[in-house]
Amino acid sequence: MAEKSQLFATKSLKGLLDEMAGDHRLRRVLGPVTLTALGIGAVIGAGIFVATGEAAHTTAGPALMVSYAAAGITCIFAALCYAEFASMAPVAGSAYTYAYTTMGELFAWIIGWDLVLEYAVGAATVANGWSSYFQKVLKGIGIVIPAEMRGAALTFKEDSRSILGGHFETTSSYVNLPAVIIVIIITAILVKGIKESAGFNAVMVAIKVAAVLFVILVGAFFVNPDNWHPFAPYGWTGISFFGIPVHGEETEGGKPLGVLAGAAIIFFAYIGFDSVSTHAEEAKNPKRDVPIGIIASLLICTVLYIAVVAVLTGMVKYDQIDVNAGVSDAFSKRGLAVAEFIIASAGVAGITSVLLVMMLSAPRVFLAMARDGLVPREFFADVHPKFQTPWKSTMLIGAFVAVLAGLLPIDALLHLTNIGTLFAFVIVCGAVLIMRKTNPQAERPFRCPLVPLVPVLGILCCLILMFSLPAANWLRLFGWLALGMCIYFLYGRHHSVLGKELRGEITTHGISPAGMPLDGPKA
Repeated sequence: MAEKSQLFATKSLKGLLDEMAGDHRLRRVLGPVTLTALGIGAVIGAGIFVATGEAAHTTAGPALMVSYAAAGITCIFAALCYAEFASMAPVAGSAYTYAYTTMGELFAWIIGWDLVLEYAVGAATVANGWSSYFQKVLKGIGIVIPAEMRGAALTFKEDSRSILGGHFETTSSYVNLPAVIIVIIITAILVKGIKESAGFNAVMVAIKVAAVLFVILVGAFFVNPDNWHPFAPYGWTGISFFGIPVHGEETEGGKPLGVLAGAAIIFFAYIGFDSVSTHAEEAKNPKRDVPIGIIASLLICTVLYIAVVAVLTGMVKYDQIDVNAGVSDAFSKRGLAVAEFIIASAGVAGITSVLLVMMLSAPRVFLAMARDGLVPREFFADVHPKFQTPWKSTMLIGAFVAVLAGLLPIDALLHLTNIGTLFAFVIVCGAVLIMRKTNPQAERPFRCPLVPLVPVLGILCCLILMFSLPAANWLRLFGWLALGMCIYFLYGRHHSVLGKELRGEITTHGISPAGMPLDGPKA
């Protein structure tokens, strides 16, 4: 009974706020502009510079504009829910913390472990994209990296007959050296401090937003409206259920095609706005600034994305877009070689900021989990005395990302990141519904509008996109979560701060705290 109580016992909201008054807090140095820049820095990058070309070419055609709008609307529902929680509990941890206050320790662990997957694997994916654009820049000035160090050591071959959706094969390369090097550099910057990291990110954001505006304004002069016809060559749907197409066109291998299928693929382009909530503990005025940063960054990026896709598919016929570097290649096809080099250079800067924010976020999730005793506190909650950053976990995440980026190809990582993020969004939307019922009187400096409609729509939209991903991605997600459950039951459950308090209460009073109200024991 005690174990059952611990699995579903929740932390009190008051306990979360009390944590902010203790020692080893992170530095509050981020304002609304900086937080918005962090959000934009996390969002605009590999998604627009890499994923757009492939999605337009193979899945949605010019209707990818609608795919981006659909994915953006889904994210807006989730963003409003994130903003409410971030204003209520401005501490590190993001969706992990929100789940702990509403659904209990077990769900908190699941979502925390999932967030680590999202940020770490997402960072590895982005590092792969960074390497491709960086090598394009080097090639423009006559430098070519040896074949043994320019790509991943493994490639993923899709196979619909395989339960995992394919298999790995070795390549002629030993390691993606540029990807590994950039991960090491970013790790060093993150260990140095959040203020320095935010300043570096602001410069990168300015460069890539300028590049995106350049693409839109200059590319608009080369748009041929005929290239937008047919607008939706693969159809308007592309709905599948656990990888099995149920409505719309599909490839011979069973891959769904269409607008919704395109939304599921390019959803990767939106990953990152939620990372703003992981920095709530470092915001100067988190109750106001974090909601601003989340919503503003998402709205700005959605508008820019749709405009870029309109220009890209107008410049080049959808079936002629380069699947690896569609934006820069489109300008090359129009005879604008100088523009191609500028865009490739900006792509390097843009993707660098995405990598920085993703690697900035994962250690802060571990930090929140360590404070609760679910992972070793001595390591993951160790804040550097001078830099005031979670330096040990930052270095561990950096090493993990470097290995993934150096050995695995981008296509093997992309979908896994998508499904992990969508899962986190479902939990946050559900948590808002629960919190409104269990703690209606709590102070909410920002309130998600139209509850329960907005959270319910967020859950449904996320589930539609999750089910539209190939079935193999569900198996990989379940495998990662199974590993996490082993760690929780072997370590986290026994060392949990909340669990120790519950067991102490049972020993002292001889009663079970089952059914404990939300504002029960403080963790």
